[in-house]
Amino acid sequence: MRLPKTRVLLISPRFNDNSFWSFKATCKLQGAKALAPPLGLITLAALLPRHWDVRLLDHNVVPLGDADLAEVDLVMTGGMLPQEPDIRAIMERCRRLGIPVCLGGPAPTSTPELYDEADFIVVGEAEGVIGEFVALWEAGERRGRITAEKFTADVTTTPIPRFELLNFRDYLWINVQFSRGCPFTCEFCDIIELYGRAPRTKTAPQMLAELDRLFALGYRGQLDFVDDNLIGNKKAVKVFLPELAAWQKAHGYPFFLTTEASLNLSDDDELLGMMRRANFSSVFVGIETPDEATLVHTAKKQNTRRSIAESVHRIYGAGIYVSAGFIVGFDTETGGMAGSMAGCIRDTSIPIATIGLLTALPNTQLSRRLRKEGRLFDHYRQSMTQSGDMGSAGLNFVTLRPRREVLLDFREVVATAYAPEAYFGRVRAMSRMLRPPMYRLEAILRGNIFRDARTVLRLAWMMTVRHPELARHFWGTLRDVLKHNPKAIDAALRTIAVFAHLYAFSRYLVEMVDNRLAAMDRGEWQEPQPFAPEPLLEVA
Repeated sequence: MRLPKTRVLLISPRFNDNSFWSFKATCKLQGAKALAPPLGLITLAALLPRHWDVRLLDHNVVPLGDADLAEVDLVMTGGMLPQEPDIRAIMERCRRLGIPVCLGGPAPTSTPELYDEADFIVVGEAEGVIGEFVALWEAGERRGRITAEKFTADVTTTPIPRFELLNFRDYLWINVQFSRGCPFTCEFCDIIELYGRAPRTKTAPQMLAELDRLFALGYRGQLDFVDDNLIGNKKAVKVFLPELAAWQKAHGYPFFLTTEASLNLSDDDELLGMMRRANFSSVFVGIETPDEATLVHTAKKQNTRRSIAESVHRIYGAGIYVSAGFIVGFDTETGGMAGSMAGCIRDTSIPIATIGLLTALPNTQLSRRLRKEGRLFDHYRQSMTQSGDMGSAGLNFVTLRPRREVLLDFREVVATAYAPEAYFGRVRAMSRMLRPPMYRLEAILRGNIFRDARTVLRLAWMMTVRHPELARHFWGTLRDVLKHNPKAIDAALRTIAVFAHLYAFSRYLVEMVDNRLAAMDRGEWQEPQPFAPEPLLEVA
């Protein structure tokens, strides 16, 4: 029997532009409309039945019009916490039009009870339960709640994402995923709550098939492995990386690779060499704080008992530059933390340092502890979704230090790190330490040379004409790199292009803190009411 065709619209909700991670100015420099495509949705598209008619609309790229929803049987959407306002707007729009909505992704998985009005909710990873949803839909059901068993999805069965649904020119980079999960237990992190502590990995042939597909579709450029910790399963990644390196060499290094990893990457010279040969050019590392007492308190012990600067510099020696995350607002911070954090950013020579206020995400060890202590605000979800960024949201709990002190320290770190002299100084220091392989520069020169040349011209115009106060920093840095380490010019230009966004955003954050402090001075800010403490369990 031939089943009726279901017309599905996959909608990727908008992220807020006021974010460290929007990179709006950087996207504009390269002619892109958004940072990266919705990998979860195009993977979902590959899991749906072949006889379904599937379309994708990325709300970060194009507006959602009435014509897009015409003749649609089902809308599937969902995403992360910063996308929650647009998820709700999409749901309401579909409700008015009588279109059923199926939700999934990290936000509905974290707190499905907040989405009771949705027609369908898929909680957890889709691979093991998507067939259950499809069966309900094709049986005529129009409401359902489906929950996947935690941490059991077999990612070796995940199909190649539907990359053909994308317009590659819309994005700064394209993404893939090798593993899910992280072995560490950082108190504030929700990755282990969503995906577990035993990283599950795809096979090498499976990943190379995804690269083959992207190559066949004509994509060239940055390819981001979105793993929350690529080296979480070192045994598996060391099996994969040599095959990845061989594939890259055979295809002329069409992709320069980026990812996220824990700082203990620097301890493994063999692993660093493998990543270098595979053409990894950048890695994001969660440093959080240089204070060892705070690292121990928040269960990030993998960053302790080491020189953070020396660890980062060893990664530079492999030809891989580092961006990093820092957090202000931990319970164990002292009054001198701003100076030590700004000093850490300076000494590591990390140009791209995302600095955020501590946020208690749902269902983390941190949020459970703060709620038990009676310190978690009753409106804690709203504070995370209003602004969409850890910098301008956060501190959704009663701080142990006076809130004013925490905000002043945050302001000082942001203002210090993103002063042009400091930022370009770190670009120069990083560039002198980088040891990229020669084939990387050769691949760049024979790759998207005309697009990249246009980007450099736009960047030079922005740094010279639009922001003349940056001209001497820009040209001085380029001269320094070309004189001392010309092979690092690509990394230098990319980090400067990111500054096009971070320069404006850092000033926005400083102004935001100043306004908040002024409101406190006027008595217009009152600390919200925390949840009632949870009663401790009595042991018989």
